[in-house]
Amino acid sequence: MSKKLTIGLFGFGVVGQGLHDIIKTKNLNIEIVKICIKDGSKKRTLPAELFTTDKEELLNNPEINTIVELINDTEAAFEIVSRALSTGRNVVSASKKMIATHLDELINLQHQYGTSLLYEGAVCGSIPIIRNLEEYYDNELLHSICGIFNGSSNYILSKGFIEGLDYASALKQAQDLGFAETDPISDVGGFDAKYKLVIAAAHAYGVVVKPEEVFNLGIQSLSAYDLQYAREKNLKIKLVPVAKELDDRHVALFVLPKFVNETEFLYNVEYEYNGVIVQAAFADQQFFFGKGAGGHPTGSAVLSDIAALRYDYQYEYKKAKAKKDLKFTNDIEINIYLRYEDDDLVDELGFEYIHERYYSGNYKFVIGKINLQKLIDNQHRISDKAFIAFADQLKGVSLAESKKQALEVL
Repeated sequence: MSKKLTIGLFGFGVVGQGLHDIIKTKNLNIEIVKICIKDGSKKRTLPAELFTTDKEELLNNPEINTIVELINDTEAAFEIVSRALSTGRNVVSASKKMIATHLDELINLQHQYGTSLLYEGAVCGSIPIIRNLEEYYDNELLHSICGIFNGSSNYILSKGFIEGLDYASALKQAQDLGFAETDPISDVGGFDAKYKLVIAAAHAYGVVVKPEEVFNLGIQSLSAYDLQYAREKNLKIKLVPVAKELDDRHVALFVLPKFVNETEFLYNVEYEYNGVIVQAAFADQQFFFGKGAGGHPTGSAVLSDIAALRYDYQYEYKKAKAKKDLKFTNDIEINIYLRYEDDDLVDELGFEYIHERYYSGNYKFVIGKINLQKLIDNQHRISDKAFIAFADQLKGVSLAESKKQALEVL
């Protein structure tokens, strides 16, 4: 029989309320003892005595054996989670930035104190990707993981491509619906997707990478020119994080907008939905699809972790134990689409091959192969006047041939 979990819940926002809604419909031997909130004056739908603004009422309560952390403050979340783990309590968290930033420390705390931290709800909402990477693919060689990990940016892109909205209008709608924050840079800039990618890669490859080492560019400089180019080529633009094993010693991670064609799974993932593609050596390609945001979808993932703790489930980080020599690198060649105004930027990026180059009025773009490190070195020069997208389905031609093509256009 499963043991009873007595929960101290931090945060009662969209996900916290969604979790409570689900728990009250089930008979799972789970009790929420106390809820810690930031604003004690706000009216709540539950009895007032259930709430507190003092975190110590949860962390020092001997009746609470499990902490569920669902707040937006990264450092406060880390303090809560680390204290709970070090005092013998198991934890469920959905704070992707906190987990990605402090993953090494959190793994060590679990090993040191014999406690468990689960975080399925931190990556792609309702999609059970972490548990699958940890269990189903534990003995599988994974060539790559990629997908749509952020529902806010995907909503904006869908609005632009399907409904013809400009970026600013689509962003405003996403904010009005609660999909994007007032300051949306974490979503549209690719940071949120990067945190999730770092977490997923730790389970897929056993490599713990600091988020600041992973290159990310977002969709905030997307223009009508880019959407028009995609339509003419029967492509769509998606914001896609990629983790890719290059050889038996190196793995690369990055986040970029990406052109996808109608044969790819991600082509039909629209609005707030997420999709994850796992390319494996033996299982081949598999696709996971589901809602990436919202109280009930994310709450269901959190509840799945809580339910697993009733049976003392822990992540074993099997790939980290099995493969010690795999290292993170930014030394990877990728094909990109670059819309630009500054001609010097093209020269600085040092394209090795160019597939296509076009000049017409205010619209100039080039498609070709470069080293990812070149993008990183020149990131300070990539402003809102330039847009870059990963274009891996396009083949390059020689630089000499591309110059000939450019002269013909001129």
